[in-house]
Amino acid sequence: MPQTFHTFAAGARAPALPLLAAALTLALAACGDGNVKPEAAAQAAAQQRWNDGPPPPPLSPTIPQDVSVPQAKPDLQALQDDFDLLSWQSFVAVNWPAEPDGNPNTGATIGPDVPTVWEHWKESREIFLPGGATPLPWGQDTPPPAVCKGKGDATLHLTQVGKTPNVLDESGEPFETGPLIDQNGQYVRFAILTNRDMFDNIVANGLYSTAGQKKYGQAANFAVPKGSPKVGAIMIKSAWKVLGANDNAARFHTAKALVYTNPDENEGVQAACKLQTVGLVGLHIAHKTQSAPQWVWSTFEHVDNVPTQGEPIDKPRYNFFDKNCTTCQVNQPPPRPWNPNTPHTVPTQVMREIPLTDSTKRLNATYQALLQKNYPGTVWANYELISTQWPTKAHNPIEPTGNPAPSFLANATLETYIQGRVPLASSSCMACHNDATMNNQKSSDFTYLLQRAQ
Repeated sequence: MPQTFHTFAAGARAPALPLLAAALTLALAACGDGNVKPEAAAQAAAQQRWNDGPPPPPLSPTIPQDVSVPQAKPDLQALQDDFDLLSWQSFVAVNWPAEPDGNPNTGATIGPDVPTVWEHWKESREIFLPGGATPLPWGQDTPPPAVCKGKGDATLHLTQVGKTPNVLDESGEPFETGPLIDQNGQYVRFAILTNRDMFDNIVANGLYSTAGQKKYGQAANFAVPKGSPKVGAIMIKSAWKVLGANDNAARFHTAKALVYTNPDENEGVQAACKLQTVGLVGLHIAHKTQSAPQWVWSTFEHVDNVPTQGEPIDKPRYNFFDKNCTTCQVNQPPPRPWNPNTPHTVPTQVMREIPLTDSTKRLNATYQALLQKNYPGTVWANYELISTQWPTKAHNPIEPTGNPAPSFLANATLETYIQGRVPLASSSCMACHNDATMNNQKSSDFTYLLQRAQ
């Protein structure tokens, strides 16, 4: 029996934003507890929603502006389903084949392993330049580091190797973590890119430099103005593994990348650059929308990344788990020193700590089947939504984080070492990013990225 959805039929209109806000309020009031525990409420609901409604909207290159809530009185699980559907629609749109100028190729369809729309966006290295220099305009690429000169043409420049200070200069996050090593003994590389709406806001307000932030003198604001036709600020964080002889490249979205080791982020490490084929293993989509002014956090992974604790270890090979190693410590950062130039490093043994919900699994299966039907053999059917974090109290002034649901969410490639459900220690990006500030000590809205300004 084909799976169907409890959501909009194709072509149906989303409720107006005031109605959406009312629907969210009604749903949360029905939960009966102002301090509702999102996971508990979601698990208690009968998870049959992906089997009860019309089919999903058709695959589209248009990034949705906001979540659609078609139900009159949705409960928390119904809203989670709606946000998960938003995540998959966004994933399809940002991974649509791109024209040379970065716009979606509306004459093509998602499926082939080609450069995507989001890979043409501005990478953080291109925005926050030495000395606080003004970034080049949208559509103009910043030259790669000097050590990469003459290495060849690449779709991506991957310059980050971890998520801690001195390893990944991107982050001011308050968690102790470390680099991720794949089963080939190679460091995973990371990149953060912004869409044009976010880039234009940064440039227009001078937030790309410390001097500009001081002159701006107020908190950053990436909110979508009411009635704006813009999609809003979107930030994408990606994780890539260098593909080796043991990998089946046909199972990954791949790219040619200049993989750069930055000595400024790795004390005692020499600058190095290689042109390599990399495979996408993790993807965050962070989107500011009108109904979710905090933001919506959608996170995806490659299906072969890791097994889940308590579930069968049934794949022949994982990207970040060795099923034959009985003494490997799970979810532990590699010992220092960290040197990406080392030919082989002991792999990281990773398992997922919080399982996917049954509802999310059903949605994944439905979209994977839809992608396969649309383009048989597509690499995009090898990716899955882990979950979507969204604000249950988006406009409550005493809940600046929005009381996110689910409370905890982690991507095994991007929050490897802070998985779980320990308050103030486990991954909750919405809660963590609520504390982000710029170099002028003012709030940076939903991103730590502005701390990179010089």
